[in-house]
Amino acid sequence: MKRQKRDKLSRAHSKGYQAGIAGRSKEICPFQASEVRSEWLGGWREAIGDRSIGLTCK
Repeated sequence: MKRQKRDKLSRAHSKGYQAGIAGRSKEICPFQASEVRSEWLGGWREAIGDRSIGLTCK
């Protein structure tokens, strides 16, 4: 069970990162559950930071 939960959070983080790299708004976060939403937003923030220092792949 724990592995499944971590996988879900990891996937949420990854999806948030992808959205951030694509320049999407954090308002499009598809998750309502606070833990998963927090992971998605963490990925999104990480991507925004990476974009600001030029780490994007176009």
